[in-house]
Amino acid sequence: MKTGYAGKLLPYLRPYWWRFFWALVQVFLIAGIELLKPWPLQIVIDNVFDGKPVTFSLLEGWSVQALLGLACVGIVVVQLVAAVLSSLHNRTSISVGQRMVNDLRSALYSHLQRLSLAFHSRQTVGDIMFRITADSFAVQTMLMNGLLPIISALVLLAGMLLILFPLDPLLTLLSLSVIPLLFLMIGFFNRRIGDIASEVRDADSRVYSIVQWAISSMKVVQAFTKEDEEHGRFMGASRASLDVTLKLYNWQTFYSGVVNTLIALGTALVIYVGARSVLTGSLSVGQLIVFISYLAQLYVPVNQLTQSWSLIASARVSARRVFEILETQAELQDGPLTLSPTAARGAIEWRGVSFRYRSEMPLLHSVDLRIEPGMKVAVVGPTGAGKSTMLGLLPRFFDPSAGTVTIDGVDVREFTLKSLRHQISMVLQPPLIFPISVRDNLAYGRPDASLEEIEDAARLASIHEMIIKLPQGYDTMIGEAGATLSEGEKQRLTIARALLRDAAILILDEPTSALDVATEAEVMNGIKRLTAGRTTFIIAHRLSTIRNCDLILLLRDGMIAESGTFAQLMSGDGLFSRLYNTQFQNSEESGAPRS
Repeated sequence: MKTGYAGKLLPYLRPYWWRFFWALVQVFLIAGIELLKPWPLQIVIDNVFDGKPVTFSLLEGWSVQALLGLACVGIVVVQLVAAVLSSLHNRTSISVGQRMVNDLRSALYSHLQRLSLAFHSRQTVGDIMFRITADSFAVQTMLMNGLLPIISALVLLAGMLLILFPLDPLLTLLSLSVIPLLFLMIGFFNRRIGDIASEVRDADSRVYSIVQWAISSMKVVQAFTKEDEEHGRFMGASRASLDVTLKLYNWQTFYSGVVNTLIALGTALVIYVGARSVLTGSLSVGQLIVFISYLAQLYVPVNQLTQSWSLIASARVSARRVFEILETQAELQDGPLTLSPTAARGAIEWRGVSFRYRSEMPLLHSVDLRIEPGMKVAVVGPTGAGKSTMLGLLPRFFDPSAGTVTIDGVDVREFTLKSLRHQISMVLQPPLIFPISVRDNLAYGRPDASLEEIEDAARLASIHEMIIKLPQGYDTMIGEAGATLSEGEKQRLTIARALLRDAAILILDEPTSALDVATEAEVMNGIKRLTAGRTTFIIAHRLSTIRNCDLILLLRDGMIAESGTFAQLMSGDGLFSRLYNTQFQNSEESGAPRS
């Protein structure tokens, strides 16, 4: 085990040190009980069967029947105490291990929440889920299923050697002769098993990723009748996982076979030499039986050492995957300032802003723009032009690769993330609905909002009438990802959520894309009342919805290609006017009513 991983995991043990100490005490108690197990058997063989006098002063003068009864009671008591201690030890160690896993998951999940969207765009959801749910068990495996059994094995091994050497030094040395070979096997097999365990984790993670994608995209899969292809893709990943898992089990089985063979070799040597010593009278039958009993137990801790090292080798792979995330530096650091809700005016400026997720993927190029407080700004342009990216720099979903974004003249990186985002309400695409009640969905950004405030926001978003018709009204539970709602209803809920936030800056990403024309008009009227006095950005593909904006920005290839009012942009023969006329013509040809 690399000390680096032990050092990283030990802080998760610190809050439970006293429980861990109690588990260590139990280790020593269990070892002491295990060392007592063979002695009642020697009393039966040497003192009951052969009639030899007992060497324990407390038992002198006892009859054969009394000694036999004592030995039998001793066997039962020792086994009972051992069972109780083992049960208590398992309960203690599992309790500590599970608490450590819970703390590690908490740290991992919390850290993931603070990593930028640029980081998450490079990851697969399934892989992240696997690291949180499965790889996090590394802390329990390495410390509680690895470290404690190793300590237990070493204590038991030391105790047995202290008893066996005085009993017969030659037999003790013979029993130890195979241990160097065992540790050579440990080193060889652990390296190989560790490599294969890494392959298993990666293969299992790919299975998680495919399942997560397929389940979240079920509508698309069924719409394009791709069920068979997706099943084939899943089975391909599942078979790859099966193959590498079987490979791991085969190596572990082979490992166990080699270890057991070496143990059998050591046992055979001891029995051969010990039997000859009994025949020559230098060793009693009872002593040989005790020695062989200890020998069987001697190899138990040795075997336990090998198994624990094997577990640790596999757990190191999981620990590496967990700490890959935990050691990823958060790209977004809190600034020292707080953006006060009462002081925020909403003056926004982009100064020479460029952005790229990766060096080969530039999305924005030298954007310069100033927005005055209270302006309503439309951002339009073809898919991939950088609209969402440009506005995503405001709440610091990511930071610019070059240049600065300011609010009220202050670089947004100077504000704490929490205070900055509290002053920005957003309607994002696709509309995100949680499997909780309607009320909790609407109040997600303002948990302290009253029911009256929630209903007012719902009315502005033209969703109140639908909600009150639900079985429990605002307390009705919504299905996973809003499965019980239409796309239009989901979109209006997210609009109401943003309206309820009542922030100084409002970002609406395609707020009416899933609405019919009549509902769109109602929602836009509600938004119009809300945007008064607030700096508002509307990302729109339906150009007819942005006629009354104070400023329209047309982005193309990550740059502001055109800007102006609706009248200014339509007066020339620029890209905006051509896009608008094309879209308007298409709507007339399709028979859609004019806006």
